[in-house]
Amino acid sequence: MLSDMELMNFQARLLFNHDENGRLTTVNDGTNRIAPRFFLGHTKGGNVKRYLHSLGADVIEALQQATGDHDRINLAEIVHILNRDRQLDRIWIGPAYVFPDVRGRSTQAVRITQENQSLLQSHFSDFLGDLAAMQPFFVIVRDGVAVSLCCSARLSSVGAEASVQTAADFRGKGYGVEVSIAWAAAMQSRGLIALYSTSWHNSASQAVAKKLQLIQYGTDLHFS
Repeated sequence: MLSDMELMNFQARLLFNHDENGRLTTVNDGTNRIAPRFFLGHTKGGNVKRYLHSLGADVIEALQQATGDHDRINLAEIVHILNRDRQLDRIWIGPAYVFPDVRGRSTQAVRITQENQSLLQSHFSDFLGDLAAMQPFFVIVRDGVAVSLCCSARLSSVGAEASVQTAADFRGKGYGVEVSIAWAAAMQSRGLIALYSTSWHNSASQAVAKKLQLIQYGTDLHFS
């Protein structure tokens, strides 16, 4: 098992594209959205920090001093430093998890391929397109349509982060848990790392994480 710091470093590389100097450029989701001005991955073993390529040296130095390997993060100080440079638009905070070994656990999930992608049409048509970039891709099927899915939000040669969605009328039935197990098992059977992250405000997603008994290795903070 990788250490918390190793997992957080890996996640930072999954979340964002970097330039040759290790500075953030865009979000790694195919949209070319600009990355946050500052990413802080807080773990028990220390902090992983990434800075937007356009952030000034004086701001970076102030952030480095304010975010040493401390047990606690002074959120107000980080906000103050970034606001002095330019007013913050958004702060996103949430837990970062890694899946335990779920290989061998049986589920009713069906793998999505080019041949059966029409299962997504009713509830998840936004996912139709480049399925190869989202593999492994699993769904729970009811009455001939997919009602819950788990696929790779971001994929690398080392691992991926899960994207989980359940259609509104089918929530609370455990489908999100079941389809996530199928996704993680497929990842782990290939020797890859299966990650899951969410916002502190997303109670439904945190409930799925709890039922899956995911292992929290840190907390993500995005300052845009």
